[in-house]
Amino acid sequence: MRKKKEDNEFMEMLGQKIDFLGDSITEGHGTSDMNRRFTELLSSEYGILTVNHGISGTRIARQRVPSDEPRFDLDFCSRVPELDSDADVIMVFGGTNDFGHGDAPMGNMNDRTPDTFYGALHTLYASLITRFPNALIAVMTPLHRLTEDEIYDENGRKRAGVLLDYVNAIRQVAEFYSLPILDLYRESGLQPRVPAIQEMYIPDGLHPNDAGHEILKNLIYSFLKNR
Repeated sequence: MRKKKEDNEFMEMLGQKIDFLGDSITEGHGTSDMNRRFTELLSSEYGILTVNHGISGTRIARQRVPSDEPRFDLDFCSRVPELDSDADVIMVFGGTNDFGHGDAPMGNMNDRTPDTFYGALHTLYASLITRFPNALIAVMTPLHRLTEDEIYDENGRKRAGVLLDYVNAIRQVAEFYSLPILDLYRESGLQPRVPAIQEMYIPDGLHPNDAGHEILKNLIYSFLKNR
């Protein structure tokens, strides 16, 4: 009986179109080949049509001072129109770059513009709900990273918070809109500050390798089949 239920869940996901809005992890930085990204693994193993909208270096919030690399400033809010109009599912996977090298202030729950992190989350989620009223919109929190407790970035600029502050903001705003959350920070098992985990899954302390993307693929599939 258990097998039949799993088969039904699998069949329901066949042919579903999922758009992933993300940064370098979604784009596949750290994998040996683009076919080893979690998006391609979901497609090849489960027949799910995935569309990868990952752009390395991008943040959820709008940058105040333009980056040296203009591509980094293609914030998530500005990219909502680029998502496929016929997507059945939209999954948002970002926030680690807002912590890592973003200069937007954290803000608070009352903000509604992309110029603070809280405001950008509100802007992003409200825009997605408006554009995709019949789609499942889900949120993935950032993974752990080696530098997650460092309060100064590589340029000596004080960050708006540690990574956990960004994770908690993502959860708080997603819960406000009643969006389902895949909490990779708390449930992925990927903590690069454990040497064995870093060696096996996240060699550079931030980007999962092929084996790490296998874990992401399994977590995302398990999350989606229970929606």
